Amino acid sequence: MNQASSPATPSVVDGLLDFIARSPTPFHATANIVALLREHGFIHLVESEPWDCQTGNNYVVTRNDSSVIAFRLGDNIEQGLRMVGAHTDSPCLRIKPSPELNVNGYWQLGVEVYGGVLLHPWMDRDLSIAGRVSGVNKEGELVNQLVDFVRPIATIPNLAIHLDREANKNSTINPQLHLPLIVAQGEQPDFKQLLLTLCDDDVERILDYELSAYDTQAPAQVGLNNEFICAARLDNLLSSYVGVRALLDSDSNNTLYVSTDHEEVGSASACGARGPFLKSVLQRITEDSGHLTRVIDNSSLLSCDNAHGIHPNYADKHDQNHGPILNQGPVIKVNANQRYASNSIGSARFQQLCEQADVPVQHFVVRSDMGCGSTIGPITASELGVETLDIGAPQWAMHSIRETAGSKDIDYLHTALCAYLA
Repeated sequence: MNQASSPATPSVVDGLLDFIARSPTPFHATANIVALLREHGFIHLVESEPWDCQTGNNYVVTRNDSSVIAFRLGDNIEQGLRMVGAHTDSPCLRIKPSPELNVNGYWQLGVEVYGGVLLHPWMDRDLSIAGRVSGVNKEGELVNQLVDFVRPIATIPNLAIHLDREANKNSTINPQLHLPLIVAQGEQPDFKQLLLTLCDDDVERILDYELSAYDTQAPAQVGLNNEFICAARLDNLLSSYVGVRALLDSDSNNTLYVSTDHEEVGSASACGARGPFLKSVLQRITEDSGHLTRVIDNSSLLSCDNAHGIHPNYADKHDQNHGPILNQGPVIKVNANQRYASNSIGSARFQQLCEQADVPVQHFVVRSDMGCGSTIGPITASELGVETLDIGAPQWAMHSIRETAGSKDIDYLHTALCAYLA
């Protein structure tokens, strides 16, 4: 489908802010990505049904309602696929299965920490709860539905400085004791019955759920000149949104977009990058194992996940030659121990492409005396054997409840990904 015939779309920055605001959980993010793709003519496939993928058509498929793959097929897929990868999940607080607590007349919900959460910023925020519920309808059939309280219904208050004079000296938060959400005072309602009020009338009973707390403060452009974007879940909804927008805006065949769940906890799940989802889809759109091997050998993947921008108040936390600056372009992430999948061939190809697109490029290497995080890049590369390059927009406060990135970097990354997919 030509871009001229597509629905009107907002600027990439405005679209990103709106997408994050409407995507408090991986389930909501995936639903919003699928809706965007279907608006642009992508055909929704179901894994349990036969596929008959035709050249020139565009397709999207999901797994677990939280991971998504979209692709455009051209005449000769054996020439290889240009793939962009991201992840839909972010560190957060997940509601426990039996969460109800009552302490001194205050009704609380117990939470479990998901991923490497920066805990202190969760204090004193206006929190809501969203996610997926599973239950039965009036006909006795199992049903799944997305829910979102939308409005602030909870908070986690800090302890007053008067009661802990050492609070500003590296105080420790105990997740079991200090993170239960305070949601009400007085009579304790049944939590599942409360969830039922958010569901369709046809849903009769809630059996289980996967719910997360989230900050209700809206994403915003910040700074005297709107230089920065401040929002929850920039890691990695920024890449998830910019990647799918690039897929739509490049309008090229033999391209694929994948954004998977559970990256923040190691990707080892049926719908994670360490699982079989991507390989299964590739097998279904190629003729046989030999054909798939040839396709993969001619393919490449850009693993898009945000990078640590140099923090002006903590500049010593960076290698002096590899501290990315916000608003100065996407970052190539390099690690000699393969925590990132980048190599010189993929890096050179991406740098040349960015030069041609007038996009500046930066590099990140962690300090040699510090540990290095990782991404879906090395996982996907080892699972598929595909040439992979780890890149991303620089950001501050990674894994905080509210993170910061550069406004210009959104457009830089979008331009680079469009050029790569073209």
